[in-house]
Amino acid sequence: MSNTHSEHERRVTPLELFFDLVFVFGFTQVTTLLSNDTTWTGLGHGLLILAALWWAWAGYAWLTNTVDPGVGPVTGAMLVAMGAMFIAALAVPYAFGRHGVVFGVAFLIVQVMHISLYALAGRGDPDLLAAVLRIAPSSIVGAGLIVSAGFVQTGLRPALWSAALAVAYFAPLLGRMGGWRVNPAHFVERHELILIIALGESFVAIGLGASGTGLSTGVIVAAVLGLLVATSFWLAYFDFFSIRGLQLLADRSGVERTALARDAYTYLHLPMVAGIVLFALAMKKTLAHFGGELDTIPALCLCGGSALYLFAYVALRFRVSRTFGGGRLVAAVVFAALLPAALAVPALVALALVAAVWVALHAYEIVWWREARAQTRALRIPASVS
Repeated sequence: MSNTHSEHERRVTPLELFFDLVFVFGFTQVTTLLSNDTTWTGLGHGLLILAALWWAWAGYAWLTNTVDPGVGPVTGAMLVAMGAMFIAALAVPYAFGRHGVVFGVAFLIVQVMHISLYALAGRGDPDLLAAVLRIAPSSIVGAGLIVSAGFVQTGLRPALWSAALAVAYFAPLLGRMGGWRVNPAHFVERHELILIIALGESFVAIGLGASGTGLSTGVIVAAVLGLLVATSFWLAYFDFFSIRGLQLLADRSGVERTALARDAYTYLHLPMVAGIVLFALAMKKTLAHFGGELDTIPALCLCGGSALYLFAYVALRFRVSRTFGGGRLVAAVVFAALLPAALAVPALVALALVAAVWVALHAYEIVWWREARAQTRALRIPASVS
């Protein structure tokens, strides 16, 4: 099979973007689930489903980084996987209830198609084929556990889901990274785009929340503050990290590159997406009750979404340099410490406090890191990376 392309840099294809839209619909469905069940149980279910969706998406991000999705058989297989993923996304609000089996079977199909395409692509590459065969058992077993969860009593389902995700996420850490391929520019762009599309979900939450309550002064102020926070999520990523992340991958090769890609993107982008989803839920609740106090879960999502998002950068910095840095770590801790205040003041005030911390962080980084930002923006990636 001649689908495995050389190490030339290429752009994300329209098919990949189209494919990603289905997953973002799944993220939106997670927000819907959380909005309908703002309890600790609902929060746990939502985060488990989000982790499963990210596991599937990340697998296809690696696949299309290696296999040309424009080749006929690959295109057809991806469309089949996309259809299955769409069914799974439709079942998300009831994945721990009456549609657990539907979600599980559809999710299993997505995983089987992923492994099959990867194995087919690796027929002419023994190292890649060996790498695929190493992860195949954990992928199928994990998906099988989610299918099984649909048949057991409700109380046992979270345990099976947790076991499935433990298998899926820990198996790559235990195995060798030899045999995998990473095309840096395409891999980084793919993650940039999924993050932008996920951020679009927060804009939808703001828009739907505002339109459903009437444009009073309080709603307009809340919407503007929500937009400011969503923009801060975007700025924290694209002002610096998107360029630096590409350079870090381009400067490495072989196992060192693939291990960094796994840790920085497959693992540490999950809390970023989770932070965005939690903030989207918080905005729905804030716009609906901007004059009253938030309940515990929405308040936690308002403060914790930003904290989780920034802690991902702190962990990423530690992965690369074994240092924690200052600004983003301090801001993440401040966001977490805001929770008691968010429970005691009106929702609009709590949102304003979160926005104020973001503004302070950006001001600090613009002043303190101005030279580093200028140097990073001046970086030029070669047209071809070996």
